[in-house]
Amino acid sequence: MRYALLMHYREPGEGEISEEAIEQAKEAFGAYGRALESAGVLLSADVLMPSDATTSVTCREGALRVQDGPFAETKEGLAGVFMVDVPDLDAAIGWAEKCARPRRLSSTARGHADVRWWQASGRPWPG
Repeated sequence: MRYALLMHYREPGEGEISEEAIEQAKEAFGAYGRALESAGVLLSADVLMPSDATTSVTCREGALRVQDGPFAETKEGLAGVFMVDVPDLDAAIGWAEKCARPRRLSSTARGHADVRWWQASGRPWPG
């Protein structure tokens, strides 16, 4: 089953984290991605820009609203997404823990629901 491993972290302020720490984090995420790839479970990996580079797009009551920055003020930002194909939720949790624990991140393992899943579930299509 496919899962999105969503990595959340507290975004540091400007100059709050050293260049050395940034390089260490990049290497750690690279090693994690290589481990996923070596295990044959990695489908894709994306590191996201900081939340201040976000553009929020909403449509309510027929009105389109585009605003710079995140839609809501949060303490944690979404740092990246790893899409994996693993046998079950326990395996997804295991991979999420391998990334989160040493980096003091919060991670979410969320199953991927394609159109066939929605149709079989009998749930109404979102939106």
